[in-house]
Amino acid sequence: MLVLAVVALIVPLAVSLRDRVDAEVRLEARTEAEAVASRTVSVIAPPNLARLKSLASTAAQAVSGRVVIVNKSGQIVADSDGAAALGSSFANRPEIAAALTGHVSQVKRYSTTLSAEILATAVPVYTGSSPGGAVRVTQSVNSVTAAIRRAWLGLALIGLLVIVLGLVAGAVIARRITRPIVRLDEAARRVADGDLTAAATVEGSTEQRALATSFNTMTERLNVLLAAQREFVADASHQLRTPLAGMRLRLEEARAQATDAEQSQELDAAIAEVDRLALIVNELLELSRAGEGKPPLAVTDCATALHGAFERWRAAGANVGCAVQLGSIEETQFACHHSDVDRILDAVLENALAYAPGTPVELSAAAGVIRVSDGGPGLGDGEGEALFERFHRGEAGRVGPPGTGLGLSIVRELARRWGGDVEIADSPAGGAVVTISLPQATILPNPYDSSNRIES
Repeated sequence: MLVLAVVALIVPLAVSLRDRVDAEVRLEARTEAEAVASRTVSVIAPPNLARLKSLASTAAQAVSGRVVIVNKSGQIVADSDGAAALGSSFANRPEIAAALTGHVSQVKRYSTTLSAEILATAVPVYTGSSPGGAVRVTQSVNSVTAAIRRAWLGLALIGLLVIVLGLVAGAVIARRITRPIVRLDEAARRVADGDLTAAATVEGSTEQRALATSFNTMTERLNVLLAAQREFVADASHQLRTPLAGMRLRLEEARAQATDAEQSQELDAAIAEVDRLALIVNELLELSRAGEGKPPLAVTDCATALHGAFERWRAAGANVGCAVQLGSIEETQFACHHSDVDRILDAVLENALAYAPGTPVELSAAAGVIRVSDGGPGLGDGEGEALFERFHRGEAGRVGPPGTGLGLSIVRELARRWGGDVEIADSPAGGAVVTISLPQATILPNPYDSSNRIES
């Protein structure tokens, strides 16, 4: 906008200046020609050659051009340049021909003698009622053009200076205006990363100060609410675990004393429901923690994590007829904590063993993505995303083993905590495949160096 404004001002000014310079040059030439003509009246007939030469030379210096004086026949009687011999006829020059008829002439034309364009100004010299001669002033148009160009260059430099000063001033002003917004953005990013203690500096304009104050009030309120939520979840889980443990003990005691087969069956079912309720409490607590902001930077080696999961679950897989296998594993490191990767793998493998018994389960990794494949019944129609909803178990869950419907919800929350994601789909070879994508670390440390593992 500043450039457009300066151009909009400079261009009309430059055009006006060009016209003014041209008009001034024309006026100066005509004025000087008329002044010479008035001084020539008394010395042109008969011609006083010395006086006429002096008048022509003085005028030529004043207008930075050439001055020629001719008699009524158009013959030269004085030439400031001395380029033409005295007595030479200039009667064929259009401007002189016009002046000898009593007209003032001022034209731009091409001079074959000079091989350049000139501005020719001719005025008559009256020695009575009719012209007794003429005075012609010629100036190179190049000199006029050069003057105009110098004027344009000056305007351009002024315009450039104005633009530079405007940009510098604009940058300073913009910096002062945007600095509070930048700092507020930095504080907002820290809050988004889980640092609810971040506060914005109250500075800038009235509106910016009000915004920063509102932001700080919001973060303080969020901090209070989330702290209260954490305390509630922790207290609720603790308070629920105690009576559930007591209830289970009583049921086990009653089961030990039961003599009737039907009573024993009902008590076993009640104990299973208590265990299921306790599992729901634990997983709800884990889900609430998974939704919190991610902890500080951590790096986990993919191969190490997959080998660890294989060692933890191969025995459990053998018990249910599932052969837990390791497929191809590309070397990579994830920018997340190893404990969260372990929880994700444990939950996915537990699901695979529960819903695909008697089939192989394979762990593999390629292009920074972990895949867990099984040979089970696969998914029902449209169940891919629905399985990640809390308490949703799908068709296989309703006829399969008991569960809470929270496992995959926890898995996705843990992955998204670090900027990753989890998806589940039918495998072309049959069964289901869970794809776990996690952000890759930019620095690849030695996975066997314990100093590179950040413990929780």
